[in-house]
Formats: sequence, C-alpha cells, structure tokens
Amino acid sequence: MLAKLAELAAEQAKAVAGGGERYVTRHRARGKLTARERVELLVDPDSPFLELSPLAGWGTEFPVGASLVSGIGVIEGVECVITANDPTVRGGASNPWTLRKTVRAADIALRNRLPYVNLVESGGADLPTQKDIFIPGGQVFRDLTRLSAAGVPTVALVFGNSTAGGAYVPGMSDHVVMVRERAKVFLGGPPLVKMATGEESDDESLGGAEMHARVSGLADHLAQDEYDALRIGRRIVASLGWRKLGREPDGEVREPAYPADELLGIVPEDLKVPFDPREVIARVVDGSVFEEFKPLYGASLVTGWASVHGYRVGVLANARGVLFSEESQKATQFIQLANQTRTPLLFLQNTTGYMVGKDYEQGGIIKHGAMMINAVSNSTVPHLTVVMGASYGAGNYGMCGRAYEPRFLFSWPSARSAVMGPAQLAGVLSIVGRASALAKGQPYDEEADAAMRAMVEQQIEAESAAFFLSGRLYDDGVIDPRDTRTVLGLCLSAINSAPVPEPAGYGVFRP
Repeated sequence: MLAKLAELAAEQAKAVAGGGERYVTRHRARGKLTARERVELLVDPDSPFLELSPLAGWGTEFPVGASLVSGIGVIEGVECVITANDPTVRGGASNPWTLRKTVRAADIALRNRLPYVNLVESGGADLPTQKDIFIPGGQVFRDLTRLSAAGVPTVALVFGNSTAGGAYVPGMSDHVVMVRERAKVFLGGPPLVKMATGEESDDESLGGAEMHARVSGLADHLAQDEYDALRIGRRIVASLGWRKLGREPDGEVREPAYPADELLGIVPEDLKVPFDPREVIARVVDGSVFEEFKPLYGASLVTGWASVHGYRVGVLANARGVLFSEESQKATQFIQLANQTRTPLLFLQNTTGYMVGKDYEQGGIIKHGAMMINAVSNSTVPHLTVVMGASYGAGNYGMCGRAYEPRFLFSWPSARSAVMGPAQLAGVLSIVGRASALAKGQPYDEEADAAMRAMVEQQIEAESAAFFLSGRLYDDGVIDPRDTRTVLGLCLSAINSAPVPEPAGYGVFRP
C-alpha cells in the first residue's frame, strides 16, 4: 500500500505542478498568483481544503488535474465549493475532463447547499476538442442559474481572461469581482470582433474590469489587485449570513481506539483474499464503537450503526465479497431503517457482485438483488461510498456506486472496478469463442485464445485500476486509507449544510 501511495503522490504532484515550471515562471513574472495560491489565500488560515478529482484526465492526452482545481474549503467559517482555473495549463482552457470536473463541483454545491465560488481565469473552450465540450458545456451555465434559483449563492472572482463561453461564468453569478487592469471579460476578443464586424477595439474598452465596473455594470466590485479580490470575496461570503440547516454533531467526539496507520495493512494485495471490514470500521468510527445489526444473518455483509466525528451513520461493508440473497434482504431492511431515522449511510465496498449459479438463481438472487438496488435507488438519506477493494458487477450498484449518486465517493489505491474480474472476463470471452467455433464446425486456435486472454486480462486490469477510474471522474478522488476518517468527517459536515431530506415514502419491509 505504501508503494501505491508513493505512486499516488507522484501523480498528484503533476496536478500541483500545473503547466510545468516554464509556464508557472512566466505566470508569476506577470505578477500573478497560481490557482492553488489563490485558493489558499481565499480559505480560512489553517482550515482544511478537501480537494476533489485531482487526478481528472489521468491516462488521457490531457494534463492530470484537467487545468482546474476544485474542492470544499472554509471561507469565513462557511463551507463552500471552490473551483479555480489553472491558467498555466493551456491558458486555463476547458477540455472534456475540465467540463466533467466543473459539472461535478456544481452538483456537489447544489445537492449539499454549499455556496459556490469560482476563481476565474480561462480562455474558454480548448478549441481542438470543441466537438466534445460545446454542446454538453451549456450545462455549466445552466447549473449556475439553478444554484441561484435554489438560493445557493454563486460568486465569481475574475483574475484574468474570461472569454467566449467563459464570459458567462461571471455573467451568471450572483456576485462578481474583477481585478483592475487584469480581468478581461468578453464574448469575443478584438480579433474576433474585427473578423465579425470590422470594428477596431482594444481589450480594455471591449471587456476590461474598469469598463465592466463603470459602464456595463457586470462587475459588482473592482479590486485593485489579486489580494484585494480575494479579500472582497471573503467579505462577500461573510455577508451571506449563511448557516447550516442539517444536523449538528452529537456530543463529545472520541478518536478510534486503534491507529489509522494499521489501515495500510488490512486490504490484501490479492483482492481474492477476503478481509474483515470490521477492522476498517474500528479504525474509522468514533471510539471504535460499532453497533452491529443482524450479525448472524447474511454474514457476507456487515451492517450496523456508528458515529464519525459526531455524525451518526449506518454502515454497510462487504465481508467476503459475494452478495447472496440473505445479504441482499438484510441490506434492504437496514437501508429502510436508516431512512426511518434519517441517518446517512456509509458504504464500504469490496464486492465481486451477486452470487451466480443454478441454486442461487432458483433461490431468487435476481429478485433479492433487485430489492437491494431498489432500496439504494430510492433511499433519500445522504450516501457516502468508499471503494476499499473490488467493486465488480451489479455489486457496484447495490453498494451505491457512482451511478446511484452518492453525495461523495472516494477510492483507496487498492480499488478495482469493472463488469467482472480480468480473469473471469477473459475466460467468458474464451468460452464464447470456443462455442462459436464448435457451432461452425471449425477448429479452435488455442494459441490465439491464449494471446487473447492475456491481452484482455491486461486491458481490464489497467482499466479497472483506481487511477484510471478516478481520471474519468468515476470517484471524487483516490485517498490515503489513513485519511478516510478525516475525509468522511469533512463530507458529513458539508452534507449537513443542507436540510435533512424528506422521508422516502415507504416503511420497512422485513425479509
């Protein structure tokens, strides 16, 4: 695990490096702060910043981090979603992964009722990829207006160019701050205006901060420099009078009885080897106190009640990977009980999926798995998911994978997720190929089969790895297992900025 964490640190360092030393040096020479420096000066001193999707774009042709910093930080005591364009990466232009990262940030702000602060310096769309971002990119502007309509404040601090589609970010924000002689906001720059209308103009008269503050009225505040813009941004958040509408933590918070460092050795390198998730729970929850529910029934799924940083949660954790009918029915009842008491649910994934085979099919595994997935789908309490190990097949769905919209989902470096394991998937393709050859009366090429199996196993192994999945935003980040308790505490606090959701509308169905 330590070796995997070293790989993680190296990949995250690429995101921190932005466009590289050359472009960062040039950016600083212009008297500008980097995106991460802006975030650091915006949030309260010594407060945590939970960065989201730092590996976005990993394994693609685009830079790691997708030219955007996003996360949850505390500004004047208020938890906010913060995004910051990184102008050292292709001028802060948005590529397909920037778009997905931006949309995810807005979704988190809306669902958890968190003020949304944009630190803007972007050249708009990365034009060579316009076919992938132009049409879906409209969601960015739609989300800003929906946040405002829902009463969630949106703030834009403009530090440099905000052109083309990027101009609509301040245009659709509730509060706009622009930096004098730096901010340039226009739908089309002087070259485009010249081509479209024949009009001669310059940056400042076309879209400068001074013009927008005095003439167009787009700027609500004119900042003297970047530090002043960040000061004004903090003042705006302070003036919101924002307060949480959810639950407060309960009583005294006790640290776990066991050290977090031991989490590094709990998940085996070979995910076929089972491990006891109670060992994880004991190192994450308050006081290591876990009130287990139905411990003697459906033993492959551990369920029970605990607290994390004072917030009560219901925990579902895979024990032996496979989900049988008993586990499915147990999970269904437990999820409904959590909904009765409006208790958030924490899913700790290590599952190979639902059990297959004649006896299990005849025993109703499909309908029982469907019950569990139905309960997860229609549960209205907040869900948090951590993928510790395997997350294969429909088990990913039943344990609240990304498609089931948990409020937050994080992975450990040991995580793997796919339709099925690499060996199983390659084996299925081999069986199908053999059957096809037999049906056609043709000999089967064993050498080609072995090569195909090896290639498929290698491909699935790579495509099911944590970094690959995180690069495509199928989680909110790969985290150090030792940070799990802290990350969950930050997420539970953020969730409770929103009011406790309404009940799901059904009672408890006992298995």
